[in-house]
Amino acid sequence: MRLNPLSRVSSPRLRRGIIAGAALTLTSGMIVAVANQAMAATGCSVTYSANSWSNGFTASVSITNLGDPLTSWQLEFDFPGNQTVTQAWSSKVSQSGQHVTLSNEAYNGNLGTNASVNPGFNGSYSGTNTNPSSFTLNGVTCNGSSSTTDPTTNPPTTNPPTTNPPTTNPPTGDHVDNPYVGASKWYVNPEWSAKAAAEPGGSAIADQPTGVWLDSIASITAAAGSTYQTSLREHLDGALDQGADLIQFVIYDLPGRDCSALASNGELGPDEIDRYRTEYIDPIAAIMGDSKYSDLRIVNIVEIDSLPNLITNVTDRGDAGTELCDTMRDNGNYVAGIQYAVGTLHAAGSNIYNYIDAGHHGWLGWDDNFGATAELLASTTQGASGGFDTVDGFITDTANYSALEEPYVKVSSTVGGQSVRQSDWVDWNQYNDELSFAQAFRSELVSQGFNSNIGMLIDTSRNGWGGSERPTASSSSSDMNTWVDESRIDRRIHKGNWCNQSGAGIGERPTAAPASGIDAYTWIKPPGESDGSSSEIPNESGKGFDRMCDPTYEGNARNGNSMSGALPDAPISGAWFSAQFQELIQNAYPAL
Repeated sequence: MRLNPLSRVSSPRLRRGIIAGAALTLTSGMIVAVANQAMAATGCSVTYSANSWSNGFTASVSITNLGDPLTSWQLEFDFPGNQTVTQAWSSKVSQSGQHVTLSNEAYNGNLGTNASVNPGFNGSYSGTNTNPSSFTLNGVTCNGSSSTTDPTTNPPTTNPPTTNPPTTNPPTGDHVDNPYVGASKWYVNPEWSAKAAAEPGGSAIADQPTGVWLDSIASITAAAGSTYQTSLREHLDGALDQGADLIQFVIYDLPGRDCSALASNGELGPDEIDRYRTEYIDPIAAIMGDSKYSDLRIVNIVEIDSLPNLITNVTDRGDAGTELCDTMRDNGNYVAGIQYAVGTLHAAGSNIYNYIDAGHHGWLGWDDNFGATAELLASTTQGASGGFDTVDGFITDTANYSALEEPYVKVSSTVGGQSVRQSDWVDWNQYNDELSFAQAFRSELVSQGFNSNIGMLIDTSRNGWGGSERPTASSSSSDMNTWVDESRIDRRIHKGNWCNQSGAGIGERPTAAPASGIDAYTWIKPPGESDGSSSEIPNESGKGFDRMCDPTYEGNARNGNSMSGALPDAPISGAWFSAQFQELIQNAYPAL
């Protein structure tokens, strides 16, 4: 079986400290008559906040539609001074003098009643950075009330603003809050287990559950002539034979898959959304929905790397962007595909659970990535058939190496009176380990409208970082970067390194409900399966050669132009990599 899980760091982001801050909230509305519509409601509210330093600032804008649902939006305002927008996210921006227009991207144009969108931008100024004082949304002045107009006879009536997001009820039937709690046996993939058991020391983990990757149409049926040994139905039947009550799959075949890396490119072209729906998602849903599996909790990890790439790896976010990511943002097929996947799979059975990928702290932990990604996840899910109820939670660190916890290097730590956020390793990120990021991101997602009972998963298959190189105490150095490098658990050269990392180890064993807000620590990436080849290897799966898997590569903008840290002699993604497996065993933490 050839599998292909990857995660990677974002494009360059704001690398400055915040010196001063200001916030302004505007609330109200305006009456607008709409032709050929008996009753039309309009209205909006806007919250604008800016964090400023000497000659620059970062602005966050929260737009709430209090009127009828919108299929596109355009926010306009005037700067009171000489502010100039230099970079924007979650919107297209244009500026003429002091007048600024923010328009929706292809993926976030739909804005339902009481729904919000959160664009933002960086800017420059001189003198005083005073906030704008008035905003219009599609021509309607935003001051927090909604208006209803009958253009024929009735005078306009004004309704008070609705402050609470729409409530949703959890699915009925035997759908539980956390599928991992009460599941006494998780399915062990016999293909992976046999490979693990054949390695020195591998028997210690060969009985652990791992994710089953459905990374192509052929993986569903394991048709003759394909590289797959076991079909989806055979995996499900195998779970029943094992007496398992939970099984995990990775849904991973979007059009234009993994737009920012070559090692995990997929079989479907950027515009093949119809094939994705009819030849991939529909057959999966039909099989999973078979009543013979109704007592088996089926967990789906949905399309890793995809939606975060639309935020961080498009070309207008910096030199780490790619044209394919631009294409997938503009054609909307990542969003449309995930909406179809979660809606269809959710409807197939109350025993089916969907968790969408949410990157990792070394990708999305910066302010300009954190909120924008949560907003995109919310608007995508809200547009699915079934809305927020189609998603049970999110997963972080899928197939990556970010340390679960950093006991000695906290973002609140200081060295010589200076915050470690200034260090090269932390680089002004708000988070320095995966647990704190996942818990904070969960709170942000709930604030965006997700059900309050959503949970997070963390892939701990390869983030143990044990062995002799693991620090046992904080450094005594007085130099900031030396102190951080000697104290941190994650031993990578740079957080942007994602391919077959040297020195990594098996992490926490799969466990249900290990921490607040965390549904499980789980092994979605099967340890021992390569992230990508260290040199070009021709193959029939469409998987390219990515220099980030080459140990001689000196890096790019995504990893701070650092060495890749990859192991040599690696096969293509998903193929068995014995040398890496043995290193993962040796460096396991907790030790085996």
